[in-house]
Amino acid sequence: MRICFVSGEYPPMQGGVGDYTRELVQALMQLGYHAAVITSIKAALSKPTSKSAQVGTSIATTPTVKPIISKWNWTSLTHILRVATSFQSNVLHIQYQTAAYAMHPAINFLPLRLHLNQTRPRLVVTFHDLRVPYLFPKAGVVRKWVNLLLARWSDAIIVTNTEEYEQLNRTCPSVTPYLIPIGSNIHPRTPPGYDRAAWRSHLGVAEEEVLLCYFGFLNESKGGEILFRTLAELIRRAHKVKLLMIGGQVGDSDPTNLAYFEHIKALGSELGLTEHVLWTGYTPPEQVSANFMAADICVLPYRDGASYRRGSFMAALAHGLPIVSTQPRVPITTLVNGENILLVPPDNVKATADAVEKLISSPTLRTQLAHKALELAQAFTWDSIAAKTVQVYKELLETPV
Repeated sequence: MRICFVSGEYPPMQGGVGDYTRELVQALMQLGYHAAVITSIKAALSKPTSKSAQVGTSIATTPTVKPIISKWNWTSLTHILRVATSFQSNVLHIQYQTAAYAMHPAINFLPLRLHLNQTRPRLVVTFHDLRVPYLFPKAGVVRKWVNLLLARWSDAIIVTNTEEYEQLNRTCPSVTPYLIPIGSNIHPRTPPGYDRAAWRSHLGVAEEEVLLCYFGFLNESKGGEILFRTLAELIRRAHKVKLLMIGGQVGDSDPTNLAYFEHIKALGSELGLTEHVLWTGYTPPEQVSANFMAADICVLPYRDGASYRRGSFMAALAHGLPIVSTQPRVPITTLVNGENILLVPPDNVKATADAVEKLISSPTLRTQLAHKALELAQAFTWDSIAAKTVQVYKELLETPV
């Protein structure tokens, strides 16, 4: 089987969808399948941080990566179809996140364009979020229609979380999506000779200080204001705490991230947090892992609730951290408050600070949440995700076009 992926971003570009695509491609190739990736020219122009930045699991071969799209617009469809044909693809698999395609709707029309071909690969779309692309001022409901078009004209739809599974069922009842979660893009693998105490000291964390951490790009949905105000509240309560902001701040796909990042930095200065917030910037994966291991508690106050669609959340689980996050919009039965996570209402500084304070005062609870987080993470391994994805492909290929 030959699978051709389309992704608006791909390493060494910074972005969760690109990292997801790399991990899935590598896991599929481990199973013996051939894979190619069509992506932005930025993936060729970006500078890798290190060899390890492009390695997740050990692989015998590497995928064919085609960083050929200089601009995501109508002409990009021609390039995609040309490469998919030359690769002799059985399956064309779009990784959809509208910001990664510059908010342009062209990719949404690829299924219609593909249906004009007498012989064609089967088309699969993974929705990483259901944000709608930009069309024109005051486009209104037409923007939602463009996403529904992508869903209805594809041969199979994959969603990564319960919330969007239910949303698609409501808005597009003629489509039955597959639910396949994402895994962690950061494997628990520290640099050689890693020493936790020495690493913390190098970061500037004193022995008696509690190190909170946050991972992922900052944007409006992730609760940056709540995170910083929670830190300020903990300091006001006389706790010796610092906050480690792990990873890059803005990424390569969503231009709105930069403005929000500047807003959060200004808020930190306003609250007097400059000496309490440590920024790592973008680092190789093993350094991200080392920073996770150095932290005591992970705080992820998402405004839209904890979700398995968040790579940052999956990475915290994979590293066995006690996590404080927000109540999911749609109940997730495997997230049990007080057992494998502490859940608080969104946009609530007091509740978030209370939850962190509870963990600071109870090493036993921290240990329990950490063990249970690791147990939960075993359900989201990349070999399992790849196997479920292959099953979707096989079902399609066994059905006539």
